[in-house]
Amino acid sequence: MSAYNSIRSIKYFLYLIVFITTGCAEKVTTHAFVEELPATIDQVSYIHVSPSSPIELKKDLSPTKIKPLTIAHKTVWDRLISLYALPDIENDRIEQELQRYLKHPEFLTKIQQRAEPYLYFILDEIESKQIPGEIALLPIVESAFKPNALSSSKASGLWQFMPATGRLFGLKQNWWYDGRKDVFTSTQAATKYLKQLSEQFDNDWLLALASYNAGKGTIRKAIRKNKENELATDYWSLSLRKETMHYVPRLLAIAKIFANADKYNLPLQQIPNKPYFTVVNIESQLDLNVATEMAQIQIDDFLTLNPAFKRGITDPDGPFHLLIHKDKAEVFKQTLANTLKKDKIKWIRHKIKTGENLGLIAKKYATTVNALRQSNQLTSSNIRAGRLLLIPTPLAKSRRYLYIVKKGDTFWDIARQFDVHSKDIANWNNLSLNKALQPGQRLVIKEG
Repeated sequence: MSAYNSIRSIKYFLYLIVFITTGCAEKVTTHAFVEELPATIDQVSYIHVSPSSPIELKKDLSPTKIKPLTIAHKTVWDRLISLYALPDIENDRIEQELQRYLKHPEFLTKIQQRAEPYLYFILDEIESKQIPGEIALLPIVESAFKPNALSSSKASGLWQFMPATGRLFGLKQNWWYDGRKDVFTSTQAATKYLKQLSEQFDNDWLLALASYNAGKGTIRKAIRKNKENELATDYWSLSLRKETMHYVPRLLAIAKIFANADKYNLPLQQIPNKPYFTVVNIESQLDLNVATEMAQIQIDDFLTLNPAFKRGITDPDGPFHLLIHKDKAEVFKQTLANTLKKDKIKWIRHKIKTGENLGLIAKKYATTVNALRQSNQLTSSNIRAGRLLLIPTPLAKSRRYLYIVKKGDTFWDIARQFDVHSKDIANWNNLSLNKALQPGQRLVIKEG
């Protein structure tokens, strides 16, 4: 075995240890759903329910078998509910979560609106892997269908991947791009991960879901403990941390509400059962403002489908795909094909001065040393005075464009730079002027 392969094997082994022992274990202390409500989990008065509290089954609890369906459905809700396959259970923990959702009808309306761009694609992945339809609603529990959601423990995206788990499932994360926020790749990774977990727990999807939240090692440990005490080892019988005890019931509760929308007086948004976006291969690095002009859409609509890019430009090393609204995809493709590579990005040419190093240059242009090395294909940080460095900067020709917050930026600083009002910037981005901006945060700026 070569030295390179040895190192790669060691790195994979280390990732595997993290995956097995923790999975998503430390990722969630408070989910996005909870954060949007008046009270946090710790402030809610739950009735006491022991792990072994009696449950009433309306379906068999044997391992789930998913049957592929070929029926045409008018809306994503019809299709989603037709794919339901988890046991229908009456349980106090489920009822608590159900009542909690019902107390916040505005949240149930909001998540439907947020889910519209993503649900059809998620259902495609769910159906192709023969996964229970209810799991298409897991982003409600994980992120409230916010692709930019970031937990206090650094889990990110619709599916709330931790950094190490994301990398293990091929989700690239660097200065340019975070694959955990990429709706396309993260949904593929999450469904693959959940499918693997279900197989490792003999197709018991409730244990698989608990493992996605708490980590496979944690669930196996709880199962072993119950076996040693001659207790049942199904999900409802395990003694788990508070978050995981309510995690699975929360999904089952929201699935029940959508399946019985009339009963619970929930107006369903009529989301058609057809693709919302097309995945387009852009082949090379592209300025995001140029992309929005090509697609003839506003930058904020563009970012709804492409939240993974952390700069105003795509990663020079890929991935080279963008999600484009279905109705705009053909226009985008044609314009892209007719655009010269030099017109896809604006480059600043910096002549290196005596005494300069990559760190100083990176600071000057609000970028990083690694980004400069990538853009200029440098194998080290050594540079020579008199030579040129190419520094990519976002073009800003459109009436709406993207601004990446730098360290120390305030609303006032940015407003003065673009000759707009601080209050307008806050309104355009649904932010409070009292909340500090974070480096790397993306802001939509409109010309005054």
